[in-house]
Amino acid sequence: MKYIFLFLVCVILNLSINAQFNHPSNNSAFLQNEVASVYVTMSAVDAQTMVTDSVYSDFPFVTSVIYSSSAVQDTITNVGMHVRGNTSRDAAKKSFELSFNSYVPGRKYRGLEKMKLNGEHNDVSILRSKISYSLLTQCGLPSPRTSYVKLYINNEYKGLYIHIEHFDEEYIQKRFPNDNTGNLFKCFYGSDLTYHGTNPTYYQNTYILKTNETVNDYSGLIHLIEVLYNSANANFVCDIQEVFDVDTYLRTLAFEILIGQWDGYAYNKNNYFLYERPSDGKFIFMEYDLDNTFGIDWFNVDWSTRNIYSWANANRPLYSKLLAVPYFKDRFNFHMKDILTNYFSPTSLTSSLQSTQNLISSAAFADLYKGYDYGFTNQDFLDAIDQAWGAHVTQSLSTYIQTRYTTANSQVLTYQNIQNPCTSGLSELESIWTGKAVKACDMLGRDIQLNAKNCLKVITYEDGSTKQVYEME
Repeated sequence: MKYIFLFLVCVILNLSINAQFNHPSNNSAFLQNEVASVYVTMSAVDAQTMVTDSVYSDFPFVTSVIYSSSAVQDTITNVGMHVRGNTSRDAAKKSFELSFNSYVPGRKYRGLEKMKLNGEHNDVSILRSKISYSLLTQCGLPSPRTSYVKLYINNEYKGLYIHIEHFDEEYIQKRFPNDNTGNLFKCFYGSDLTYHGTNPTYYQNTYILKTNETVNDYSGLIHLIEVLYNSANANFVCDIQEVFDVDTYLRTLAFEILIGQWDGYAYNKNNYFLYERPSDGKFIFMEYDLDNTFGIDWFNVDWSTRNIYSWANANRPLYSKLLAVPYFKDRFNFHMKDILTNYFSPTSLTSSLQSTQNLISSAAFADLYKGYDYGFTNQDFLDAIDQAWGAHVTQSLSTYIQTRYTTANSQVLTYQNIQNPCTSGLSELESIWTGKAVKACDMLGRDIQLNAKNCLKVITYEDGSTKQVYEME
């Protein structure tokens, strides 16, 4: 009962992330210690049309695919392929999507309906997306699995790519196994969460429904935005928690600021997902598209020193209204401190970058396409961790990390453990957990003490259920 009580106290103080989600294990489609090869075969005419006349089309050209690694060699026929991305469609090194169910409905390859292959043409290091998603996972936030692959089309080496798990029904089913029938919205550029009334047509061009498309229900999203805009100040702190997983967002915001993700919601009103959990109707915020990070800049802004409390652009109510509430600002301070202390370590991040660079070096050296957009060379790739390339790559990875770590630590305010003004008494929660806690591990799966404090941990109970919790001193 001791651990049940500790957990319930954490709920009362809102010291746990409210999201109920899993992070699936990497399988052979997401190798971490090897660069797999993807061989695509298609007609020469289709291959040319795909990257020219159809570059802005998502028409799935018919291909055959061989996925090859030291452990597997799989052949999949009748796979759809098209160029993907937004501005990156104009790049010489293009990004692609492979769709295993375009011509064989319902088919999956190793649990995936699609493979999203990003060319990372902006990033001389080809490391920024990978380290960002790895950090997102370590912070206990919803995140896609990733790996590196070498892509060949009709036996021509197209270069080193990052395979990033696609956000779709499969993604939701794996992350929310008992809560997976809700609406998933992909939020494109312009998704600043401005209220335009109740007519869904005002929202459908920027907030794209990716699940339950036939029903096409925007009412939950509109209600969230209405609460964000119209809730009276005195009621806002409670009203927003009824419709939005605030704590998960505040942790995600801290992460977004630390990695310099200016192309997300807070600065560029872009590149995020909102998932409406059917169990409680609350929306959860999820990051994606993390290549323009760690010192890449197009706005002449020093993201490594920018103040964490004035980091966002104008008209970002999810940022400004939440941080204006003392309780939410205090929770943001907690998450910022926790990530800085336990995850955003310059030493460990730089070591991880070096190990990953060693893994991908031979594939990157052979990648001629990396130089077609900005003239990146092999030496530029090798220097990227410690030397700034220049132009839009304003800082090296190690310089950005060290500077951001130092400045964020100097800027973040002390966590005061302000209680959530909207939580109820302990008696209302006593029936939630009745099993005994038997095991605890960190987000990397390593066993830790059940009573470990000041960290995100997964507790396993005697009935086999698990729960992500924080416990504070």
